[in-house]
Amino acid sequence: MTIAIGDRIPDITLKTNGEQGPEDISTGELFAGKRVVLFAVPGAFTPGCSNTHMPGFVVNADKLLDKVDVVACMAVNDAFVMDAWQKDQNAEHITMLADGNAEFARALGLEMDASAGGMGTRSKRFALIANNGVVEYLGVDTKGVEQSSAETVLAQL
Repeated sequence: MTIAIGDRIPDITLKTNGEQGPEDISTGELFAGKRVVLFAVPGAFTPGCSNTHMPGFVVNADKLLDKVDVVACMAVNDAFVMDAWQKDQNAEHITMLADGNAEFARALGLEMDASAGGMGTRSKRFALIANNGVVEYLGVDTKGVEQSSAETVLAQL
């Protein structure tokens, strides 16, 4: 079942890259007491994600962070890939979350089977706004980035 507006974000342990390498990060802690924008992509370094989706969040990071506490990007990749993609995209103001086993995507009901393309289980492309761990907005795209773009998210804030 897909998470919906009014639902609480599930508490799952993800990875992020810290100063000493990969570190655990709990979604329960990340979302607690904060307003958070989370956007997810099917894969770091993929053309649509690198050329269309991420750039909008990089360009609008200051505007978003004026209205929320955290802007985070999640993908079913490992923490090393997410760290390299963050550097490649100049996304230093975005918290990168690695969902290497798609546990968070599954818990949200937003996983997809990309095995036909050799990519296994991935996350659907989506964006959400959560306040203290409760979903206020959810936009899921099956094609393009209209529901999950930085501009759409900004309009919801």
